[in-house]
Amino acid sequence: MKTVLLNSNYEMPVLGLGTWQSGAGQVKTAILHAFSIGYRHIDCASIYGNEAEIGEALQEALGQGKGLKREEIFVTSKLWNCNHHSEDVEDACRKSLTQLKLDYLDLYLIHWPYSFGHGGEDFPRTETGKMQYDVVDYRETWRAMENLVSAGLVRSIGLSNFNARQIDEIIASSTIRPAVLQVECHPYLGQTRLLAHCQEHHIVMTAYSPLGSPNRGWKMDNEPVLLLEPKVVSIAHRHSRSVAQVLLRWLLQRDITTIPKSITPSRIEENAKVFDFELSKDEMAELNSLDRGCRYIEPLIEGKCWGGGTYRSGEWQLLCLPQGTAATTKTLKPNPNPATEGS
Repeated sequence: MKTVLLNSNYEMPVLGLGTWQSGAGQVKTAILHAFSIGYRHIDCASIYGNEAEIGEALQEALGQGKGLKREEIFVTSKLWNCNHHSEDVEDACRKSLTQLKLDYLDLYLIHWPYSFGHGGEDFPRTETGKMQYDVVDYRETWRAMENLVSAGLVRSIGLSNFNARQIDEIIASSTIRPAVLQVECHPYLGQTRLLAHCQEHHIVMTAYSPLGSPNRGWKMDNEPVLLLEPKVVSIAHRHSRSVAQVLLRWLLQRDITTIPKSITPSRIEENAKVFDFELSKDEMAELNSLDRGCRYIEPLIEGKCWGGGTYRSGEWQLLCLPQGTAATTKTLKPNPNPATEGS
């Protein structure tokens, strides 16, 4: 599996297996199959609720006489929103390590820039049913993340769903720079400016939901379906490839790493077969032209979490638009999306 050198001086495989929405009894089998065909990068998060089963897969695959060595694989996990206070970060990391049955993580990300309230629940709510937020400066959280590196619990640290301004604030106050930024990215959400910003600061971008997250539990009736996009389908036919392979190849040729999720053996195999063909400049341009600012993954953000400087008025989000719809002020809403470009 091809790798990219992070600014932490560790190699990260450019293609990984995502585990979001991989349910009980499925994710272990998926990971073991992925390892058997050459995957070496597994993307996890505590909030996905499946790290214990992933740990079973890792334990089965690793160790003397088991085929893989620990240093041959790359495991990512993420700090959830309820654990942003500096005193909570190490405990959260150690919990993931215990469930994953590992001594260290290759990469640990702050999952979102905003914080949820304390209290033990992953999605705490007020008495009226609204999300309960906490005001924690993500720079405080980042300093605790840096301590994980010093303690040998984590090799590289990074961010997820942060925008350019937030990245700059982290960099300005950091001892260790973010190695990776993980965000939603696909032809409908090209993240061109954010990618350039990351490259300027030697941060590797990782794309989640690279296929448009077709199996997520919430959808808009009029949202465009990436896997049915005619231009992508045409390019796939031209190369005798699947639409998914074209979408992944487009990312890799932009120097974006990616973590497509699947529990289906044939699709796990198909997603890995993206290193033996290349898209032309014209095809890349054609895919680039599809960018419409369409975001499939909506963050759980309400106006109350604007406090503490996490978001600023004017950090707008473009709603998912039906194909051919022009963006107007009526299609914008003041949802301070942490992954909005150019803010």
